[in-house]
Amino acid sequence: MSDDKPGYLRIAVPNKGALAEAASTMLREAGYRQRDDSKRLTLLDEENGVEFFYLRPRDIALYVGEGTLDVGITGRDLLHDSGAKADEVVQLGFGRSTFRFAGPAGRYTSTDDLAGKRIATSYTGVVEAFLQQRGIDASVTRLDGAVESSIQLGVADVIADVVETGSTLRQAGLDVFGETILESEAVVITCGRRGAPTSFETFRRRIEGVMIARSYVMMDYDIRAADLAAATELTPGLEGPTVSPLHREGWVAVRAMVPREGAQRLMDNLYSLGARAILLTDIHACRL
Repeated sequence: MSDDKPGYLRIAVPNKGALAEAASTMLREAGYRQRDDSKRLTLLDEENGVEFFYLRPRDIALYVGEGTLDVGITGRDLLHDSGAKADEVVQLGFGRSTFRFAGPAGRYTSTDDLAGKRIATSYTGVVEAFLQQRGIDASVTRLDGAVESSIQLGVADVIADVVETGSTLRQAGLDVFGETILESEAVVITCGRRGAPTSFETFRRRIEGVMIARSYVMMDYDIRAADLAAATELTPGLEGPTVSPLHREGWVAVRAMVPREGAQRLMDNLYSLGARAILLTDIHACRL
Protein backbone atom coordinates (compact mmCIF):
# COMPACT_ATOMS: atom_id res chain seq x y z
CA MET A 1 0.00 0.00 0.00
CA SER A 2 1.08 3.59 -0.53
CA ASP A 3 1.99 6.02 2.23
CA ASP A 4 -1.08 7.62 3.80
CA LYS A 5 -1.76 11.18 2.64
CA PRO A 6 -2.47 13.57 5.54
CA GLY A 7 -6.00 14.89 5.47
CA TYR A 8 -7.17 12.48 2.79
CA LEU A 9 -10.27 10.39 3.35
CA ARG A 10 -9.14 6.74 3.19
CA ILE A 11 -11.74 4.46 1.64
CA ALA A 12 -11.68 0.66 1.28
CA VAL A 13 -13.25 -0.78 -1.87
CA PRO A 14 -13.74 -4.48 -2.76
CA ASN A 15 -10.95 -5.59 -5.09
CA LYS A 16 -12.93 -8.50 -6.58
CA GLY A 17 -16.16 -10.41 -6.28
CA ALA A 18 -19.79 -9.48 -6.79
CA LEU A 19 -19.50 -6.06 -5.11
CA ALA A 20 -16.33 -4.81 -6.79
CA GLU A 21 -17.59 -3.62 -10.18
CA ALA A 22 -20.83 -2.15 -8.82
CA ALA A 23 -18.95 -0.25 -6.10
CA SER A 24 -16.44 1.23 -8.54
CA THR A 25 -19.23 2.19 -10.95
CA MET A 26 -21.06 4.05 -8.18
CA LEU A 27 -17.87 5.83 -7.14
CA ARG A 28 -17.24 6.93 -10.74
CA GLU A 29 -20.79 8.25 -10.98
CA ALA A 30 -20.11 10.16 -7.76
CA GLY A 31 -17.19 11.91 -9.45
CA TYR A 32 -14.27 9.92 -8.03
CA ARG A 33 -11.38 8.46 -9.97
CA GLN A 34 -11.20 4.69 -10.07
CA ARG A 35 -8.46 2.29 -11.09
CA ASP A 36 -8.18 1.02 -14.66
CA ASP A 37 -5.91 -1.87 -13.69
CA SER A 38 -7.41 -4.63 -11.53
CA LYS A 39 -3.96 -5.37 -10.05
CA ARG A 40 -3.60 -1.88 -8.64
CA LEU A 41 -3.90 -1.84 -4.82
CA THR A 42 -4.29 1.89 -4.17
CA LEU A 43 -5.38 4.98 -6.04
CA LEU A 44 -4.95 8.61 -4.96
CA ASP A 45 -7.67 11.03 -6.09
CA GLU A 46 -5.97 14.30 -5.22
CA GLU A 47 -8.66 16.50 -6.73
CA ASN A 48 -11.28 15.07 -4.36
CA GLY A 49 -9.01 14.51 -1.35
CA VAL A 50 -9.59 10.74 -1.28
CA GLU A 51 -7.31 7.69 -1.28
CA PHE A 52 -8.81 4.35 -2.28
CA PHE A 53 -7.52 0.98 -1.06
CA TYR A 54 -8.63 -2.12 -2.98
CA LEU A 55 -8.92 -4.99 -0.51
CA ARG A 56 -10.39 -8.45 -0.12
CA PRO A 57 -14.10 -7.93 0.66
CA ARG A 58 -13.80 -10.02 3.84
CA ASP A 59 -10.99 -7.80 5.18
CA ILE A 60 -12.63 -4.41 4.69
CA ALA A 61 -14.71 -4.37 7.88
CA LEU A 62 -11.64 -5.30 9.94
CA TYR A 63 -9.52 -2.44 8.54
CA VAL A 64 -12.32 0.06 9.10
CA GLY A 65 -13.25 -1.30 12.52
CA GLU A 66 -9.65 -0.94 13.70
CA GLY A 67 -9.54 2.65 12.44
CA THR A 68 -6.78 1.90 9.93
CA LEU A 69 -9.09 3.17 7.17
CA ASP A 70 -11.87 5.73 7.52
CA VAL A 71 -14.62 4.30 5.32
CA GLY A 72 -15.39 1.03 3.57
CA ILE A 73 -17.81 -0.43 1.05
CA THR A 74 -18.66 -4.03 1.85
CA GLY A 75 -21.59 -6.39 2.32
CA ARG A 76 -23.73 -6.37 5.45
CA ASP A 77 -23.12 -10.11 5.66
CA LEU A 78 -19.34 -9.60 5.70
CA LEU A 79 -19.63 -6.82 8.27
CA HIS A 80 -21.67 -9.00 10.65
CA ASP A 81 -19.51 -12.04 10.02
CA SER A 82 -16.30 -10.17 10.85
CA GLY A 83 -17.38 -9.03 14.31
CA ALA A 84 -15.54 -5.75 13.58
CA LYS A 85 -16.38 -2.60 15.54
CA ALA A 86 -17.69 -0.82 12.45
CA ASP A 87 -21.07 0.79 11.84
CA GLU A 88 -23.31 0.58 8.80
CA VAL A 89 -24.11 4.17 7.79
CA VAL A 90 -25.46 4.03 4.21
CA GLN A 91 -27.35 1.27 2.40
CA LEU A 92 -26.30 1.17 -1.26
CA GLY A 93 -29.09 -0.90 -2.81
CA PHE A 94 -26.97 -3.38 -4.78
CA GLY A 95 -25.45 -6.77 -3.98
CA ARG A 96 -28.62 -7.94 -2.27
CA SER A 97 -28.72 -11.48 -0.90
CA THR A 98 -30.75 -13.53 1.58
CA PHE A 99 -29.28 -16.02 4.07
CA ARG A 100 -31.38 -19.05 4.94
CA PHE A 101 -31.03 -22.46 6.55
CA ALA A 102 -31.50 -25.49 4.31
CA GLY A 103 -31.64 -29.22 4.90
CA PRO A 104 -32.82 -32.47 3.30
CA ALA A 105 -36.28 -31.96 1.81
CA GLY A 106 -39.07 -32.56 4.33
CA ARG A 107 -36.81 -33.16 7.32
CA TYR A 108 -36.85 -29.69 8.96
CA THR A 109 -39.60 -27.11 9.34
CA SER A 110 -38.42 -24.43 11.80
CA THR A 111 -35.32 -23.03 13.48
CA ASP A 112 -36.26 -25.00 16.61
CA ASP A 113 -35.16 -28.10 14.68
CA LEU A 114 -31.57 -26.79 14.68
CA ALA A 115 -30.93 -27.74 18.32
CA GLY A 116 -28.07 -30.23 18.53
CA LYS A 117 -27.45 -30.17 14.78
CA ARG A 118 -24.23 -29.58 12.82
CA ILE A 119 -24.45 -26.53 10.59
CA ALA A 120 -22.02 -25.86 7.73
CA THR A 121 -21.62 -22.32 6.40
CA SER A 122 -19.14 -19.83 4.97
CA TYR A 123 -20.42 -17.22 7.45
CA THR A 124 -19.88 -18.62 10.92
CA GLY A 125 -20.08 -15.22 12.62
CA VAL A 126 -23.49 -14.48 11.15
CA VAL A 127 -24.88 -17.92 11.99
CA GLU A 128 -23.44 -18.08 15.50
CA ALA A 129 -24.87 -14.66 16.35
CA PHE A 130 -28.29 -15.73 15.03
CA LEU A 131 -28.26 -18.92 17.13
CA GLN A 132 -27.04 -17.12 20.25
CA GLN A 133 -29.79 -14.50 20.01
CA ARG A 134 -32.38 -17.28 19.98
CA GLY A 135 -30.77 -19.53 22.57
CA ILE A 136 -30.27 -22.41 20.12
CA ASP A 137 -27.43 -24.82 20.92
CA ALA A 138 -25.91 -26.14 17.69
CA SER A 139 -22.39 -26.60 16.31
CA VAL A 140 -21.24 -24.42 13.41
CA THR A 141 -18.49 -25.45 10.98
CA ARG A 142 -16.88 -23.05 8.54
CA LEU A 143 -16.53 -24.21 4.93
CA ASP A 144 -15.28 -22.00 2.12
CA GLY A 145 -17.00 -22.29 -1.22
CA ALA A 146 -20.05 -24.41 -2.02
CA VAL A 147 -21.52 -25.90 1.14
CA GLU A 148 -24.37 -27.87 -0.47
CA SER A 149 -22.27 -31.06 -0.60
CA SER A 150 -21.46 -31.04 3.11
CA ILE A 151 -24.67 -32.85 4.07
CA GLN A 152 -24.22 -35.60 1.48
CA LEU A 153 -20.61 -36.03 2.62
CA GLY A 154 -21.64 -36.36 6.26
CA VAL A 155 -19.93 -33.19 7.46
CA ALA A 156 -23.16 -31.42 8.44
CA ASP A 157 -26.87 -31.95 9.05
CA VAL A 158 -27.90 -28.48 7.85
CA ILE A 159 -26.33 -25.67 5.85
CA ALA A 160 -26.71 -21.88 6.07
CA ASP A 161 -26.08 -20.10 2.79
CA VAL A 162 -27.12 -17.39 0.36
CA VAL A 163 -30.39 -18.23 -1.38
CA GLU A 164 -31.34 -16.57 -4.66
CA THR A 165 -33.72 -18.69 -6.71
CA GLY A 166 -33.21 -21.85 -4.64
CA SER A 167 -32.54 -23.93 -7.75
CA THR A 168 -29.03 -24.96 -6.62
CA LEU A 169 -30.42 -26.20 -3.31
CA ARG A 170 -33.20 -28.14 -4.97
CA GLN A 171 -30.70 -29.84 -7.26
CA ALA A 172 -28.90 -31.00 -4.12
CA GLY A 173 -32.16 -32.29 -2.62
CA LEU A 174 -32.36 -29.48 -0.07
CA ASP A 175 -35.19 -27.16 1.03
CA VAL A 176 -34.97 -23.88 2.92
CA PHE A 177 -36.72 -23.73 6.27
CA GLY A 178 -37.15 -21.49 9.31
CA GLU A 179 -36.84 -17.73 9.49
CA THR A 180 -34.42 -15.68 7.42
CA ILE A 181 -30.97 -15.37 8.98
CA LEU A 182 -29.99 -12.09 7.35
CA GLU A 183 -30.99 -9.79 4.48
CA SER A 184 -27.75 -8.42 3.07
CA GLU A 185 -26.74 -5.73 0.60
CA ALA A 186 -23.76 -3.47 -0.07
CA VAL A 187 -23.29 -0.85 2.64
CA VAL A 188 -20.95 1.99 3.56
CA ILE A 189 -19.29 1.49 6.94
CA THR A 190 -17.27 3.68 9.30
CA CYS A 191 -15.35 2.99 12.50
CA GLY A 192 -17.83 2.53 15.33
CA ARG A 193 -15.39 3.67 18.01
CA ARG A 194 -14.37 7.07 16.70
CA GLY A 195 -16.96 7.91 14.08
CA ALA A 196 -16.44 9.24 10.58
CA PRO A 197 -14.12 12.17 9.85
CA THR A 198 -15.62 15.52 8.85
CA SER A 199 -14.72 14.97 5.19
CA PHE A 200 -16.95 11.89 5.16
CA GLU A 201 -20.08 14.05 4.85
CA THR A 202 -19.07 15.18 1.36
CA PHE A 203 -18.55 11.55 0.38
CA ARG A 204 -21.91 10.58 1.86
CA ARG A 205 -23.73 13.36 -0.01
CA ARG A 206 -22.16 12.31 -3.29
CA ILE A 207 -23.09 8.65 -2.83
CA GLU A 208 -26.63 9.45 -1.74
CA GLY A 209 -26.92 11.81 -4.72
CA VAL A 210 -26.04 8.96 -7.08
CA MET A 211 -28.62 6.71 -5.44
CA ILE A 212 -31.34 9.34 -5.80
CA ALA A 213 -30.31 10.02 -9.40
CA ARG A 214 -30.65 6.32 -10.17
CA SER A 215 -34.12 6.18 -8.61
CA TYR A 216 -35.59 9.33 -10.18
CA VAL A 217 -35.94 10.92 -13.61
CA MET A 218 -36.72 14.49 -14.60
CA MET A 219 -40.14 14.92 -16.20
CA ASP A 220 -41.05 17.96 -18.32
CA TYR A 221 -44.43 18.60 -19.87
CA ASP A 222 -46.80 21.33 -21.05
CA ILE A 223 -50.35 21.56 -19.70
CA ARG A 224 -53.29 23.92 -19.72
CA ALA A 225 -53.22 26.20 -16.68
CA ALA A 226 -56.74 25.05 -15.87
CA ASP A 227 -55.48 21.48 -15.46
CA LEU A 228 -52.31 22.39 -13.54
CA ALA A 229 -53.60 21.45 -10.08
CA ALA A 230 -54.62 17.95 -11.22
CA ALA A 231 -51.32 17.47 -13.04
CA THR A 232 -49.13 18.53 -10.13
CA GLU A 233 -51.00 16.12 -7.87
CA LEU A 234 -49.52 13.42 -10.10
CA THR A 235 -46.07 15.08 -10.19
CA PRO A 236 -45.53 16.87 -6.86
CA GLY A 237 -41.73 16.66 -7.20
CA LEU A 238 -39.48 16.51 -4.16
CA GLU A 239 -39.99 20.09 -2.99
CA GLY A 240 -42.71 21.12 -5.42
CA PRO A 241 -42.62 21.27 -9.22
CA THR A 242 -41.18 24.14 -11.24
CA VAL A 243 -43.96 25.89 -13.19
CA SER A 244 -43.23 28.44 -15.93
CA PRO A 245 -45.62 30.35 -18.21
CA LEU A 246 -45.56 29.48 -21.90
CA HIS A 247 -45.87 31.85 -24.83
CA ARG A 248 -49.02 29.92 -25.72
CA GLU A 249 -51.80 31.60 -23.80
CA GLY A 250 -53.41 29.52 -21.07
CA TRP A 251 -50.59 26.96 -20.98
CA VAL A 252 -47.68 26.39 -18.58
CA ALA A 253 -44.53 24.26 -18.59
CA VAL A 254 -43.94 21.94 -15.63
CA ARG A 255 -40.72 20.28 -14.48
CA ALA A 256 -40.54 17.78 -11.61
CA MET A 257 -38.45 14.86 -10.37
CA VAL A 258 -40.51 11.67 -10.41
CA PRO A 259 -39.70 8.06 -9.43
CA ARG A 260 -38.14 6.13 -12.30
CA GLU A 261 -40.35 3.15 -11.49
CA GLY A 262 -43.78 3.77 -12.95
CA ALA A 263 -42.67 6.80 -14.99
CA GLN A 264 -44.13 5.44 -18.24
CA ARG A 265 -47.52 4.90 -16.61
CA LEU A 266 -47.33 8.43 -15.21
CA MET A 267 -46.73 9.77 -18.73
CA ASP A 268 -49.87 7.96 -19.89
CA ASN A 269 -51.92 9.50 -17.08
CA LEU A 270 -50.60 13.00 -17.81
CA TYR A 271 -51.36 12.60 -21.52
CA SER A 272 -54.92 11.56 -20.68
CA LEU A 273 -55.18 14.68 -18.53
CA GLY A 274 -54.20 16.83 -21.50
CA ALA A 275 -50.46 17.23 -21.03
CA ARG A 276 -48.33 17.37 -24.17
CA ALA A 277 -44.60 17.46 -25.02
CA ILE A 278 -43.93 15.07 -22.14
CA LEU A 279 -40.24 14.33 -21.78
CA LEU A 280 -38.21 12.08 -19.48
CA THR A 281 -34.54 12.83 -18.82
CA ASP A 282 -32.02 10.81 -16.83
CA ILE A 283 -30.48 12.50 -13.80
CA HIS A 284 -26.76 11.78 -13.51
CA ALA A 285 -26.20 13.32 -10.06
CA CYS A 286 -27.97 15.54 -7.57
CA ARG A 287 -27.76 17.14 -4.12
CA LEU A 288 -30.89 17.58 -2.05
